[in-house]
Amino acid sequence: MPIIEPIPIEQLPPRSREIIEGGVAAGLYATPLPLQVFAYNSQRLEATHQKRLATGQGTLLGGRILELLRIRSAQLGECQPCMQSRKHDSITDGDVACLITEDRSDMDPQERMALEFLDLLSADHHALDADFYRALSEVFTTAQIVELGFACAEMMGVHRFVHTLDIFGTETPALPYSADQVDSRHESSVHA
Repeated sequence: MPIIEPIPIEQLPPRSREIIEGGVAAGLYATPLPLQVFAYNSQRLEATHQKRLATGQGTLLGGRILELLRIRSAQLGECQPCMQSRKHDSITDGDVACLITEDRSDMDPQERMALEFLDLLSADHHALDADFYRALSEVFTTAQIVELGFACAEMMGVHRFVHTLDIFGTETPALPYSADQVDSRHESSVHA
């Protein structure tokens, strides 16, 4: 059981239930558990879902690169649900295996550079200096580099957060489900 107990499906508000059940049925999500935790804040669940629906629309990087980045980010953040799912038809088991090795010679230059950017942003962001950005510009436009930066930053944060929830954990939740915790503020909150 995750550290924050997921809201039971039958206790979810109608829109949250629609997002979760529909998203799982459509293959957008590998497991409902993280979403059942996100549903404690229904606005955050809705925003997360809308972002997922928009992923790849109008992308300058392309769906394959975004999916390679998503899986690699999940590996780095140890996000089990996201490591297990595949959301782009071009991704093979060989591609995924390549992500955890240093030899990415089977990938094209954009894929290699995008993954190197993600790895450095995760482990040594100081290495992303002017020279590295010049190297990125050899295979990406400036607009693509901006998209790359935002995509990596957003993925890494979510994957690390989901990892901390211990989604497939076996311990009793540290924060058990309570209906009064859904879309609520702590009574000591002084800012509106």
